[in-house]
Amino acid sequence: MRARAALVPLMVLILTAGCVVEEPLGSGPEPVPTGTEGSVDPDGTDTPEEFTRDIEAAQEVAEEYWGQRLGAGFSPVRQLIAYEQEGEVACAREPLPRNNAVYCSAGDFIAYDVNWAFGAFRQIGDAFLFYLLGHEYAHGIQARLGIRKQFTIEQELQADCMAGAFIGDKARDGRLRMQDGDTRELADGLEAVGDEPGQPWFAEGSHGTADQRMDAFASGYENSLEACGL
Repeated sequence: MRARAALVPLMVLILTAGCVVEEPLGSGPEPVPTGTEGSVDPDGTDTPEEFTRDIEAAQEVAEEYWGQRLGAGFSPVRQLIAYEQEGEVACAREPLPRNNAVYCSAGDFIAYDVNWAFGAFRQIGDAFLFYLLGHEYAHGIQARLGIRKQFTIEQELQADCMAGAFIGDKARDGRLRMQDGDTRELADGLEAVGDEPGQPWFAEGSHGTADQRMDAFASGYENSLEACGL
């Protein structure tokens, strides 16, 4: 992984950490990823049950955060949907592919490939789920605020920044407690979220390079929503 100057230690600290919610959360439906039934982990950090609890916790804390920020007029994203097969869920009649997570403004829901997300959870850690949910929830907030950037990359990097603000602010107010994790797996994960080399920044669907995405997230984490233009 190439050097990223002073940004690297900050991102390693943030995203290799395990996000632990400091207050108990209610239970709900537990979608079990295919092929993991009956898996047992002594420390409870990579089981389907732990995965489901972390997804639910990330959703609850995100709703709490944006409710605090936007006030009485805030309405939570309508639904969180786990799917397993390509085309099982559609957004505006467009089937969603595997290995993906998306906010669909047409139906006001967040949908994610549960097998892909569970695989990332096991490899990278639970902080990935808080980032993933935080990023997609940010798109829901952009829709609520009527934010529509000229280029996709601007929309995506702002969502990364908003996800950073969400996690950083909730860590600072004690709602999330950050724990140490595996830095090497994080580095691999951060490389994976950036656009492929040569992807034009102005192209539809561009999200930003790994450097740009980490920079946006770190800005939000350090400086809250002001860094995101909100």
